[in-house]
Amino acid sequence: MTAPAKFIGRSVPRLEDRPLLMGRGRFAADISFPSQLHMRVVRSGHAHGNILSIDTTAARALPGVHAVWTADDVADIPPIDFRLTRVEGLQPYRQRVLASGRVRYVGDPVAAIFAEDAYAAEDAADHVAVAVETLPAILRADDEPQEFLPGHSTEPAEVRKGYGDVDAAFRAAHSVVALELIIGRHSGVPMETRGAIARYDAGRDMLEMYGAAKVPHWNRDQIARLLGRAPSSVNLFECHVGGGFGVRGELYPEDVLVCAAALRFQRPVKWIEDRRENLIAANHSRQQIHRVRAAIDAEGRILAIDDEFFHDQGGYVRTHGATVPDLTAAMLPGPYRVPAYRARGHIRLTNKTPGGTYRAPGRFESTFVRERLLDAVAAKVGIDVVEVRRRNLITKSEMPFTRGLDTLGTDIVYDSGDYARLLDKALAAIGWDATQKKLHARRAAGEKVGIGLAMFVEKSGLGPFDGVHVKVEPSGTIELVTGAASVGQGVETVMAQICADTLGVHYTNVRVIHGQTDRIEKGFGAFASRVTVMTGEATRLAAVSLRAKALAAAAELMQTPVDALDIVDGEVVRTGGKAGPSMSLADLARTLTNSGGLAAEGRFEFNHMVYPYGVHVAVTRVDGDTGGVVVERFLVAYDIGRAVNPMLVEGQIAGGVVQGIGGTLYEEFLYDENGEPLCVSFADYLMPTAHETPRIEIILTEDAPSPLNPLGLKGAGEGGANAVGAAIAAAIDDALGQPGAVTQLPVSPQRLKAMLKSSS
Repeated sequence: MTAPAKFIGRSVPRLEDRPLLMGRGRFAADISFPSQLHMRVVRSGHAHGNILSIDTTAARALPGVHAVWTADDVADIPPIDFRLTRVEGLQPYRQRVLASGRVRYVGDPVAAIFAEDAYAAEDAADHVAVAVETLPAILRADDEPQEFLPGHSTEPAEVRKGYGDVDAAFRAAHSVVALELIIGRHSGVPMETRGAIARYDAGRDMLEMYGAAKVPHWNRDQIARLLGRAPSSVNLFECHVGGGFGVRGELYPEDVLVCAAALRFQRPVKWIEDRRENLIAANHSRQQIHRVRAAIDAEGRILAIDDEFFHDQGGYVRTHGATVPDLTAAMLPGPYRVPAYRARGHIRLTNKTPGGTYRAPGRFESTFVRERLLDAVAAKVGIDVVEVRRRNLITKSEMPFTRGLDTLGTDIVYDSGDYARLLDKALAAIGWDATQKKLHARRAAGEKVGIGLAMFVEKSGLGPFDGVHVKVEPSGTIELVTGAASVGQGVETVMAQICADTLGVHYTNVRVIHGQTDRIEKGFGAFASRVTVMTGEATRLAAVSLRAKALAAAAELMQTPVDALDIVDGEVVRTGGKAGPSMSLADLARTLTNSGGLAAEGRFEFNHMVYPYGVHVAVTRVDGDTGGVVVERFLVAYDIGRAVNPMLVEGQIAGGVVQGIGGTLYEEFLYDENGEPLCVSFADYLMPTAHETPRIEIILTEDAPSPLNPLGLKGAGEGGANAVGAAIAAAIDDALGQPGAVTQLPVSPQRLKAMLKSSS
């Protein structure tokens, strides 16, 4: 008997890929039902104004139009609630499914058309006449707050975090470094736009919605609440998802509208977003202005950091609540020892598309700010950018490190880490000293080339719990049902690997079912890089329990002590490869059919997070004539704790890097002085292609497994994006020979040309 195959830690092929490669993917647009209606949303063409009238007469008269709704038709539906960071005072700023009284951004839904086909619905939308008394648009988050509603200003809340005596540290400082830094507005822009298809089964009194992603169970419960139904009478079904990135899968007005319409019309209702809608209506993110300063000693050691920032939330506060500014304030200290810290984040509403989370929310922003600050400290003191980081890094001996801050309802305690060791590995891999010499020679020859680095700490594994059901089918297939969701990150493969490794079967024999609220009562979906940690450990626990049940049942049937049996490749055999009778799990499951079968559950509860960490290094070339930037090399060193499937982790990191390059050099939602969006197509909203993407060098390390779960797991989904802006900004500084030149992202050609002009 050969030794059992091990799957945790192996780069096995993805289970998800076969249907996609064979053209059998089932995306939202692929779902249709007989007699379905098509929904089209009429959106505000004004950034800010009072609605005087909405004339739907002409639209209703068109052939094929079934109904037209305005706010009065859905007045009984409450505003959409918050999923995370319930900060007091945000409730009046929630969004209703159709605007009532006032519009607050171009794209605000004001009416919904329901027609027999998509073309009729779109034609009818053009016939809805919306009269608006325009009001001045608020476009800067750092302007003085104005009135949102009577008694409510456009600053609904502040995020305040800190510890230590900041003022005393600044009084005692040898020097103070102060910066104003700006991060532009961009978003996930997934390949697949949003979509939702709802139908009502009157015979079962069951409302169903297809096209769910990210958090199906939470969305199910909210849809039930908004429509006055029991959660047990609503089911959501996840399809394949063409990109999530934090943007897809939240509960949007359109999701609620299709469900409400399916109930009222007793017919299926389908809505598929077009690209223009996606660019003006799906969550934006990132946009912040920071005024940050650091108190330092004569050797460049940080004594305190004080940061005041303005977070541009857009027209309403959506499901994320204060998540992004909260994470920004909480994660800004990063991997460094900061004896005193104060952050004050102003959440400000403007007349732009509402904001939400996007890959590494709050960390892309705060890492840019922190690492720009470290580079400025190095320049102030006259030391190398590597040395300034070494002097301030938290050491391995200090782990676990209590930060003295909280976020997402948890205290921040870095569970494990050896930051200096990872820095050394990154510098060795990039050949830091040799690369510096080569770049120096190229600059001497007239090229503008440079290198920059940035360090960061991520967070992952957000609780409070996850549960998994595992069952051996009579065919021998292992069915694993989870409340997690898949947004393309490889959930099916990773959970199959963990289950197979623990149980003693081949990973291809595990069928993972996710994103179906009728199959498991509770689930927390896929966000905050939580699935591998939370669902992975729940899967391991379920498989441990199932294995114990299988061995106990087989021992009784085979009249053999349990400790003399093992499970290898789905067969119950003698331990150590000893000769003797064996029994397959399939036979065992069939034998136990009358006694409930062979099944188990696993539940993992966790009230902290785990903290992976990384280093990004970028080499860039600047074209002084065009203002263009070419990223020649990009390296990511990342400590994952333990990688279940290294290939999938590398894929997640590479994808994150490309998105980070987009937000650093290309992507930005811009508005004119009236709040009119200027980026409503891919002709205006630029994203990096393969041509602009360098070969991404990735070093995965497992030097610091988490002590908080038996497998030592940490999350991987957001580390690729986290420090891209900071690393490329530092490399551009180096290329220009101007420390601190980059203070705003993205570094567009126009902004870069202005930097060059100011230095000449």
